Amino acid sequence: MASSRRTSPGRRLRDAWTAGVLPVPGVFNALVARMAEQLGYQAVYLSGAALSASLGIPDVGLLTLNDFVDHARTITRGTSLPLLSDADTGFGEALNVERTVQLFEEAGVAGIHLEDQHLPKRCGHLSGKSLVEPEAMAAKVRAAVAARTDPDFVIIARTDARGVTGFEDAVRRAQLYLQAGADAIFPEALETAEEFAAFARAVPAPLLANMTEFGRSPNLDVTTLGQMGYRLVLFPVTTLRMALQAARKTLEHVLQHGQQQELLPEMLTRAELYELLGYKEYEKRDQSYFR
Repeated sequence: MASSRRTSPGRRLRDAWTAGVLPVPGVFNALVARMAEQLGYQAVYLSGAALSASLGIPDVGLLTLNDFVDHARTITRGTSLPLLSDADTGFGEALNVERTVQLFEEAGVAGIHLEDQHLPKRCGHLSGKSLVEPEAMAAKVRAAVAARTDPDFVIIARTDARGVTGFEDAVRRAQLYLQAGADAIFPEALETAEEFAAFARAVPAPLLANMTEFGRSPNLDVTTLGQMGYRLVLFPVTTLRMALQAARKTLEHVLQHGQQQELLPEMLTRAELYELLGYKEYEKRDQSYFR
């Protein structure tokens, strides 16, 4: 883990997507990020929707910059994988975006994405969204680029135009955001496989596809999206949805049966949990201090 940290997180994320299309799972805590690392993923993602849900509130722009940064920091401490984070609308205007970038970079994050919605923002796959003027978003992108101290810190511009003003406006906005200095483009809520392919043809740049479940976009596989030209494929809330379903089934079982014995084969064992936590390494270090 130590050697991988010598290269900046942003550089590692860029190198990984240059080598091939990346599946990027949403991780809602440091242990899930560490699981992803052990399984061979090359990057992880902090989703605003998942973070909001884990705190019991909807994804409508209620979380603060510090909420995001504090949670991101716990993840970057727990894994050497580069972390891409949702940064909503940047938590304000252009000058606020400067501070947003500074704090995320200080927390060890590889990059962020900013979206072109008005506050209060909405989940990208819901109705009721409204967009800022394209030039206002471009100003935020320029501010983000100017604020980073590591030139490899990744700035991704997300446009929600497809669900508000249409596909062609999403393309126009993406091109403007690239001119403003964005490193990659995130077209939110495209509605067909043909739209994903058409967007990639119209915007020849590193692209991110959001494969969230139960939304407006079809669930396409990583290989197909890579062949279209996408470099990053998010699965932002997948692990949280699965974990919550498992938790509900567990709670129902214990309430009904008054015990959990039948569930033991489905659980992470004590040994597996300790291995994930690196428990033995902590014990070794502790013992080494008593000579």
